[in-house]
Amino acid sequence: MRGNPDMTLAYVMVLIFGCIAAIFDMKTRRIPNKLVLAMLITWLLIIKPKLVFDTDAALVYLESSALGLLVSGGMFVLVYFLSRKGLGGGDVKFMAVVGLYMGFGGVISVILIGSILAAITGGTLILFKKIRRKDPIPLAPFLLIGIALTVLLQ
Repeated sequence: MRGNPDMTLAYVMVLIFGCIAAIFDMKTRRIPNKLVLAMLITWLLIIKPKLVFDTDAALVYLESSALGLLVSGGMFVLVYFLSRKGLGGGDVKFMAVVGLYMGFGGVISVILIGSILAAITGGTLILFKKIRRKDPIPLAPFLLIGIALTVLLQ
């Protein structure tokens, strides 16, 4: 998919939406549903011409996107319930749609990078007594770094 203009547009858009989500999450500790809906609509607008003009490639992309949505959404829903809602619902919805943009392989990388960076940052803040163990930290900025690094490495 490298060099594919459709993927380039998808990557640019997910980075833009990721920036907006990170800003909202840092300021309000929420990722708005309207932002997630705009992400979904934009993804549909990106994939629609590909379905018409390059159906075979679009079907491959759709398969990976569906897997990305299911894996990221499923993992985050599981963490949401296991953490007793320690993870926000906005994070779950955001990552499900990021899965559409990044596909299966990409979203796994995003989750790993973002989670590791959030854990290191949270641990450091706890160690230096800037936050307590139960204090929330916004996850979207770390997921944005995961998205950016994944896009750069693909």
